[in-house]
Amino acid sequence: MLDSRVTALAITLCVFIAPSVYGYPPAVGILADHRSCDSCHIENGPWTDEERTIVDILDAKTKASLRREDGSFLIEVDRGEKFTVLTVIGRTKEEAVPPDRNAWLYIDPSQIRTSALSKFAPGWDVNLPMACRVVGDRIDMYEGSQVTVLPMTVRPGDAARDSELELQIMLTSGMSKKGSKSEGLNSNYLMRKVHLRVSEE
Repeated sequence: MLDSRVTALAITLCVFIAPSVYGYPPAVGILADHRSCDSCHIENGPWTDEERTIVDILDAKTKASLRREDGSFLIEVDRGEKFTVLTVIGRTKEEAVPPDRNAWLYIDPSQIRTSALSKFAPGWDVNLPMACRVVGDRIDMYEGSQVTVLPMTVRPGDAARDSELELQIMLTSGMSKKGSKSEGLNSNYLMRKVHLRVSEE
C-alpha cells in the first residue's frame, strides 16, 4: 500500500511541476509540453551533413531496413502480436569527430499536450520509446561506423489504430548545463517520420 501511495505522489509531483522541469530527452511532451528537442537545445554541433548521418530502423530478426522511398519508415504489425525493431543512429566511418552519445524519442505529436503519461501512439504497447546511449555499438550493415543500436518492441492492442510518429533525434557531445540551452552541449537535431500500421488477420 505504501509503495503505491509513494508512486502516486511522485507522478502527481511530476505533473504539477512539469513546466519548470528540464529533462533530456523526456521534456518533449512528457515532463513539459515542448514540441521538439530544439525547444531546450540549440543547433551548434558539426554534424549537419545528411550524407554522413545514419538513421535507420531495422527488423530485429531479418535486419532488413524499414525505410520507404520517401525517407520515412513503416512498422507494420499484426494486431495483438509483438514486433521488435532496432533503432540505429550515428555517423559513417568517415566521420573524424563523431558524437559521444545519441538521444532519441518516438513520439505521437497529437499526444504532446494530453494528460497521458505515454506519448506514444494510443493503443500501442511499447517498451523503450526513448533512449540516450553512448556511441560505440556494432552492427554488421554499418560495420566501422560510429553508431548506437537499441531494440524496441511494439504491440498493437485492441484500441490501436494506424498512426504517424516522429522519431526525434539529438546527436551530442559534451554535457549540458542544467537550465541552459547553449552551455556545455554540442548538438544537432534530426527528425524522421515513422508510420505505424495495424494488420488484421
